[in-house]
Amino acid sequence: MGLLSLEHASLRFGGIVALDDVSLEVAEGTITGLIGPNGAGKTTAFNVITRLYRVDSGDILFDGHSLMRTPPSRVIKLGIARTFQNVELFPNMTVLENVLVGAHTVSRFQPESAMRSRALETLELVGIAEHARKPAAGLPFGTLKRVELARALVSKPRLLLLDEPAGGLNHEEVEELGSFITRLRDDLKLTVLLVEHHMNLVMRISDHVHVLSFGRTIASGPPESMQRDPAVIEAYLGGELEATA
Repeated sequence: MGLLSLEHASLRFGGIVALDDVSLEVAEGTITGLIGPNGAGKTTAFNVITRLYRVDSGDILFDGHSLMRTPPSRVIKLGIARTFQNVELFPNMTVLENVLVGAHTVSRFQPESAMRSRALETLELVGIAEHARKPAAGLPFGTLKRVELARALVSKPRLLLLDEPAGGLNHEEVEELGSFITRLRDDLKLTVLLVEHHMNLVMRISDHVHVLSFGRTIASGPPESMQRDPAVIEAYLGGELEATA
């Protein structure tokens, strides 16, 4: 069993299927890609894992323990942190203050000085320490992505959920991001579940890939086999997948 497992998860919104008997596993210490066309259920799966959505049936296991009764506010304390598809920061707060929000979620009884030190170290880790005291508003989009990543990492998670971290980045930035995610996994002993539309990035850094379409798992396996899978090619912009082969 992996560090994270969704077991036969099903979810409907107003009768519309969002997830339909989805099962996936994320092995500890790996980078696992979760891909599919728009509306496939990828972000919904993240919201299920972090307990923002309640499944109608199935189970979610983290380190062998069910999360079904875990409130969203406690998920991060268990070692699960995430970023968002659309950057969710407090624009009138400084970069440091935004990262401190993540530190406060797991460090209630630590001195403020200790949390600030941890936040600054994390900003250094993601390469934006020079922006620490600048307001988030007005910073370049790529920098805001790093702020959000720092806010997730400052909680020292075991499992990091990345929701389209390459969105809005140019080709050079995407290449740099791939190397950075791999380095984070190795240096921090993280497990990463990655939702992303940049197929070259996913196929280059993932150890395993799950493919969703219309809320269902249609394929799962090593990146090279997913690039050749006829069902995946048909469901997910086949030309783009073939171009990465």
